[in-house]
Amino acid sequence: MMVSKNSRIAIIVLWLAQVVSLHAAATTEVRRVRSTGTRAAFLKVIDRARVPLAAEVKELSGTGDLAQSHFTFAADAEQRVPGTLVKPVKSVGRRPVVIALHGTGGNKEGQLPLLRELAGRGFIAVAIDGRYHGERSKDGSGAADYNEAILRAFRTGKEHPFLYDTVWDVMRLVDYLEMRPDVDPQRIGLIGFSKGGMETYLAAAVDPRIAVAVPCIGVQSYRWALENTGWKSRVETFQAAINAAAKDAGVAEINADFVRKFYDRVVPGIYTQFDGPAMLPLIAPRPLLVINGDSDPRTPLPGVMECAAPARKAYTVARAEDRFTLRIQEKTGHKVTPDSERAAIAWFVKWLKP
Repeated sequence: MMVSKNSRIAIIVLWLAQVVSLHAAATTEVRRVRSTGTRAAFLKVIDRARVPLAAEVKELSGTGDLAQSHFTFAADAEQRVPGTLVKPVKSVGRRPVVIALHGTGGNKEGQLPLLRELAGRGFIAVAIDGRYHGERSKDGSGAADYNEAILRAFRTGKEHPFLYDTVWDVMRLVDYLEMRPDVDPQRIGLIGFSKGGMETYLAAAVDPRIAVAVPCIGVQSYRWALENTGWKSRVETFQAAINAAAKDAGVAEINADFVRKFYDRVVPGIYTQFDGPAMLPLIAPRPLLVINGDSDPRTPLPGVMECAAPARKAYTVARAEDRFTLRIQEKTGHKVTPDSERAAIAWFVKWLKP
């Protein structure tokens, strides 16, 4: 039987389409397996024995139409996490939640203006003190305790006070929120600033219960920073700890090689398996808004773009392009502008629908 030229072309086109489809399916499966492996590996690093939350709540004086309370819960056998919760007085039913994470040297009280703004929009708004900050430090500021803890981690390989332990605390916070009768566990958002921004994308990457994420001035490729002298501004946030670590190691001048060794002890995997370009795509297809300054020395723009490119690809593969936005603030360093804060709130309103 003779096959016409047009028929042969049609058969070839169909065959090519099937090949492309099979390749796409195989590629998607490879990404899924890789993502699952990365999550599992990170969770193994931060895992510890789960203890009862043993939550305690104390009502505080509110302001106007907003109610405020203080709570604590057990993150593990040795650490209790203190937090502040603000919500509308007339809140009924299960409401969406936005968690706010502070930066280095900050505390939950510093997030109160944002919490009140969110609560005024109908959210339950929550902030906690990071490890060795706020109520979890001796003097309330956290600087000395935080650096001592990071140095202790370098010396012993135990604890992960820089980033990882607070990711665990956030996961336990979600456990606590899920128990509350006023929380909709399907509508939990997370925003963080600087250190809190890094903790935000790491937590969202490994905990699918976080429905919406807004990491601010925190997304970065640690590998890029180490290869391009972008690490110097970052280590200033724990300068006392790395100076003492260098002295312990007999290192006269801190350089990228020593910083790598420091990270290997304190935050293992942060510039390899758990770097921004690997972790940020794991949030897809959940809504993700990344905010950064165009001249931020802590999170240099090229390092941000190293993370954004694979994230955008992941959202494209998931056919969720509208759920990923990179907001670059012009002529802005390491801060979040009022316009960007309003954009973040609008992002939560859009996707969590208070």
